[in-house]
Amino acid sequence: MNEFNMTRRHFGLLAAGAAAAATMPFSARAAGGSVVAATFPGNWEDGYRSVLTPLVKEAGYDLTVAPALAQDQLAKVMASKDNPAYDTLLMSPGQMAVAIENDLIQKIDPSKLKNWGMLDPAFQGEYGPTVTIEVNGIAYNPDLVPAPKGYRDLFENPAYKGKVSWTGFGSNTGVMAYSQIAKIFGSSATDMDAVFKLFKDNPEQLKGVVASTNAQMTLFQQGEIAVFMCSTGNVARLKSLGLKAEFVQPETGSPAAPVNIHLTKGSKNVEAAYAYMDAAISMAAQDKLKMPPTEMFPTNKDVSLTPSIEAFVKRDQLANMVYPDWAAINKNRAEWIRKFDALVAG
Repeated sequence: MNEFNMTRRHFGLLAAGAAAAATMPFSARAAGGSVVAATFPGNWEDGYRSVLTPLVKEAGYDLTVAPALAQDQLAKVMASKDNPAYDTLLMSPGQMAVAIENDLIQKIDPSKLKNWGMLDPAFQGEYGPTVTIEVNGIAYNPDLVPAPKGYRDLFENPAYKGKVSWTGFGSNTGVMAYSQIAKIFGSSATDMDAVFKLFKDNPEQLKGVVASTNAQMTLFQQGEIAVFMCSTGNVARLKSLGLKAEFVQPETGSPAAPVNIHLTKGSKNVEAAYAYMDAAISMAAQDKLKMPPTEMFPTNKDVSLTPSIEAFVKRDQLANMVYPDWAAINKNRAEWIRKFDALVAG
């Protein structure tokens, strides 16, 4: 899933993103008949470039896939709101709320999407279509550790001591896990003092804190960690590389987040942006993107699930996923990041 980095790096990244936006050459914004689409790095970038480029081309437009983490997308667009770096953004609800608050995206016209009717109403967002649902849980190496039952196991079972990696509170995956841990060890999903105390009482866990899920994927491949919080897509990627990796839905429930394509306010290529959105929710695209190594959960109802996706989650299970309160998260997130960073720094 898209990741925010930890606060001690956050402002530097925002500044770097702003500087990059200011110096982006005009040629990066092809005039007429082209769409510049921000897409998460890694599997997303590879999949969208290979699958969507020909579909958008068939619609009469060129597609430039621009890989960027969510905070970089926000930073670049905020740096130049009158001439945004991207025609579309790719975000989960937490970042979408920030984008709306800062007037960076606009409501879409569903009549411009011929595949709109192929989406369940839950996936028909007024600010853009949901292209997949990222289901989060726990990845583990079965050769190194037993399958955890849930988050409590990672702190109380000695089998996991020194083998778990965490991200900071800037990570969407991280903050969703911490919201669940807060309910287990505290009084509610926002009782992060209970989470901070838990880490303070288990200082060995702090040694495994890194900036992002991408960093954790690297550590997992190198055998330096055996457990980390992730999405099903992360595990699918590891499996495609021939690694021993399994996914556990925590006993308290799997946090989940829809991922939407948004139309940037001020886009100069609106028609091309709609063509890109429509391609992303088409059966032609989602039938391919559901396959390894991307294995994205299809939101187009005419696309059947693969056995490997169904091993992670079935359509009738989506309603039972844990959907975080992003309004509460965004309200408290800056303070949580500050406190956790201080704890990690010692």
